[in-house]
Amino acid sequence: MNRFVSAALAVAATATFAGGAQAQTGLLAQVKSRGQLICGVGPGLAGFGIPDAQGNWSGLDVDLCRAISAAVFNDPAKVKFIPLSSKDRFTALQSGEVDLLSRNTTWTMSRDTSLGLNFAGVNYYDGQGFMVRKKLGIDSALKLAGASVCTQQGTTTELNLADFFRANKLKYEVVAFASADETIKAYESGRCDAFTTDASGLYAERLKLGVPTDHIVLPEIISKEPLGPVVRHGDDAWLDIVKWTHFAMLNAEELGVTKSNLDEMLKSENPEIKRLLGTEGKFGEAVGLSNDWVVRIVKHVGNYGESFERNVGANSLLKIARGQNALWTKGGLQYAPPIR
Repeated sequence: MNRFVSAALAVAATATFAGGAQAQTGLLAQVKSRGQLICGVGPGLAGFGIPDAQGNWSGLDVDLCRAISAAVFNDPAKVKFIPLSSKDRFTALQSGEVDLLSRNTTWTMSRDTSLGLNFAGVNYYDGQGFMVRKKLGIDSALKLAGASVCTQQGTTTELNLADFFRANKLKYEVVAFASADETIKAYESGRCDAFTTDASGLYAERLKLGVPTDHIVLPEIISKEPLGPVVRHGDDAWLDIVKWTHFAMLNAEELGVTKSNLDEMLKSENPEIKRLLGTEGKFGEAVGLSNDWVVRIVKHVGNYGESFERNVGANSLLKIARGQNALWTKGGLQYAPPIR
């Protein structure tokens, strides 16, 4: 064998071993020892993170936590969900109260660079919008001059609201509240003319209103809101596990691997599918997991498309179109690096 090739293979093997070793001594080791993942989620947003009457959580963000649990424990139920308000979420992650924040959180430069945190990807591309009562006869956010607008404190929403009205030279009154529940209740009681949050949140919050069809979502999207999971600085191996869990769910969808055809796909001779499902290569070992880590994810949670449709898409109450969250092969923005 050419000595340069031998040297390159030795370096690659060393890097793989080092990555796996780091994973076994960092937060992953703590999670395994504890026997449970602690995941920070929203206090109750339909489609993303919400408990039922028995305390069972569901949602797109919740599914990511369950997928990580499946990858680590081969059990999606080994997760403790901690509901966090917007103002408390980063402190809870920084302090170590949670291992991961999966809570419709916008990736911004200041959050990424000044809080000691890392964003691990974008599991939902969103943008801020407005909701108003139909009886107002307003069909555009540009007609909200002089309006009072309900919003939540401690979010990018409040900042985007100010930017939008200033850029369009419109006067407005902000009515801000500490929690999402307080905000939507204030809107419903008539304390403001309009309600603003991420567009996905508008559809979810509208379900809480007495007569949802009395309210419309205006067409304007006034911001970029890439929402995704967040981890603490200082543990690259844990960051790898979180981001590659998301990427694995996307790659599974792209390659047509689903919960229902998983057993059949395990027999596939497609090299990409073999690497994804661990029948070829040792990609799981590189991040301290078993080589069937993606099999575990798909078996217990499904691919990204299955999670999307179940929680926010056609098979959910929200019925949000895939839009920007379609795979790149179908005109969307969801794109994952390959497993190889």
